[in-house]
Amino acid sequence: MTVIEQSTGTKSPLSGDTNGRIWGLRAADWANIQEQQCAPAYHAVFKKGDLGPETCLLDAGCGAGMALTLASELGAHISGIDASLALLEIARRRLPDAKLAHGDIEKLPFDDNAFDVVTGFNSFQFAADPIAALKEARRVTKLGGHVFVMTWGEPVGMEAAALVAALKPLLPPSPPGAGGPFALSEPGKLETLATSAGLTPIEVFDVEAAWHYVDLATAQKGLGSSGVAAKAAEISGQDALDAAHATALFPYRQSDGSYRIGATFRVLMAGKDA
Repeated sequence: MTVIEQSTGTKSPLSGDTNGRIWGLRAADWANIQEQQCAPAYHAVFKKGDLGPETCLLDAGCGAGMALTLASELGAHISGIDASLALLEIARRRLPDAKLAHGDIEKLPFDDNAFDVVTGFNSFQFAADPIAALKEARRVTKLGGHVFVMTWGEPVGMEAAALVAALKPLLPPSPPGAGGPFALSEPGKLETLATSAGLTPIEVFDVEAAWHYVDLATAQKGLGSSGVAAKAAEISGQDALDAAHATALFPYRQSDGSYRIGATFRVLMAGKDA
């Protein structure tokens, strides 16, 4: 998921039921356009996690199910949970045999020690209490298993950071103390978060994942499908959202009218060793 704000550990307008609602407003555009922009990160995580036919995997914040689809193709036994019913409906069509639940990642409806790998692709930072969500991820992970947390890479020099910044004028001011979109991208932040949840940080790595769109209209639909973009449209109007994206996208237009925007994701691999 494309993240514009991070939770600070207290209830926020983008957590719980509200978060599920706004992420479901443009579920088809997310599933058809934007979700695939993160595919390189999914592949990198599954390689690190050594997924195969013996792997039981939970994707916490599974969205429309693309990551789970890739995991299934590797033979993994897959489960997922998401706050958006609209995204889950798409995931269920894609993966009719998967165990998919509607709910909050702070209260996972799964047994203790059930999974070899738990992934959170731009999801844990949406929780009202990210530490509580990671503690739940730890609870359902088997001893010796792994939890992966993905967020934005560092913004300096990242082209996609301009697209994140484009939404800021269309949204209400962030609450005092809010970490901002790149709060977990700073060196050491993911490790500290994992340690606070009782996990053992193993490795932090960055994944390059350039975003590609065939034309401006497709780019606007894809970028406009995130929950925070949908919220910006509700507050400031669709025309303002499209204009902000068009301006931010202009430097990345290719000679054939397509768009290519460099993006980097940062991933923590953590273990449950006790």
